[in-house]
Amino acid sequence: MGQGARDMGHKNEKGIALVTALLLTLIGLAIILAAVYFVIQGTKMSGFQKKYATALEASHGGVEIVTNEIIPKTIGGTALSSLGNYSNMLYANPANDSCFTAKLTTATNLWNPSCSSTLNAYPNPDITLTLNGVPPQPNLTVYVKIVDTVPGNTDTSGISLLGGGVVDAQSGIITPQHFPYMYRVEVQGQRQTNPDEKANLSVVYAY
Repeated sequence: MGQGARDMGHKNEKGIALVTALLLTLIGLAIILAAVYFVIQGTKMSGFQKKYATALEASHGGVEIVTNEIIPKTIGGTALSSLGNYSNMLYANPANDSCFTAKLTTATNLWNPSCSSTLNAYPNPDITLTLNGVPPQPNLTVYVKIVDTVPGNTDTSGISLLGGGVVDAQSGIITPQHFPYMYRVEVQGQRQTNPDEKANLSVVYAY
């Protein structure tokens, strides 16, 4: 009986050791799987951030083009669709010409009801820009829309009204600071092949 009890106790110890080893193996596998999961998630997040950063840069580029090129050329009454396509980059629907002119020079409450003022750039944008991606990357589309205007008395003649002081030393012309037009511009940049890869901007611009 004594020998049998010892053999039974030895077998129990082996059984406990086996269970312990299996548990440690499972814990090790769980740690490894968790580490792999977090690495994969980190890679995905890094990819998402890069894609968002690209769309955001495209949106910023759209703002620069509209504020530095398009608004100065059209605020005097030039039709938006008459600017050309800027080497196939700019698309301006001729049907939007009257609305865009009204948006540049009149208060929002005076716009024709057909002129879109919803607080999103897409759908119904005023301007659509296509920015070429670096091959093999797809192109990006930027939608731009003025959604609110506070009119001012900004001069549209193209002549600078600001001199060296309150009275210009040479001409004696008084040159007061003009109150500018204030625009709220909504911008959405996105990849052409995947509209879910997008970035939105809301810009306040004084002309």
